[in-house]
Amino acid sequence: MFRPAPTRRHLLTAAGASVLAAGLPGLVRPARAAGLAPTPSMRGGSNNYRPGAPVVARIGGGGFRMSGRVRRAGDGAPLEGIRIQIWAHTTEGHERDPASHGATLTRADGSFEMDMPQIVPAFGQPHGHLAYDGGAFRTVFLRPVMRDRDAAALSADFVLQPA
Repeated sequence: MFRPAPTRRHLLTAAGASVLAAGLPGLVRPARAAGLAPTPSMRGGSNNYRPGAPVVARIGGGGFRMSGRVRRAGDGAPLEGIRIQIWAHTTEGHERDPASHGATLTRADGSFEMDMPQIVPAFGQPHGHLAYDGGAFRTVFLRPVMRDRDAAALSADFVLQPA
């Protein structure tokens, strides 16, 4: 009986099947994405930004909760001690007002939160502004819009790319 000479494809297929049959998980890995993609800056996110806003316990009288989580691009690891600046047009002031700006630091799990006055519509949309500008990672500005103008909270997450 005639058997054609094996081609490179036959040899690679046979070798791959042997490895899978042997159960060597470290040698063959499924294709997967490069990891968690970084958060891009949003259009309008840097409007009325004030570099160096102080870390504060809350902005104004409070009553509204801004929160989120910060992770590293690629592996998604939570980032602790990251300074996130927050500002908005609120019941107590415009987003240009220095008193409407404050910063907070992330906890060990990457989470952050800031109590601030109720956000109200500016230019027809109730929205907040958040920024990371610490230097170790690329700067990101976010401008999330609230789904409901009467909501008492808004959340925005960051995935930071090392600088």
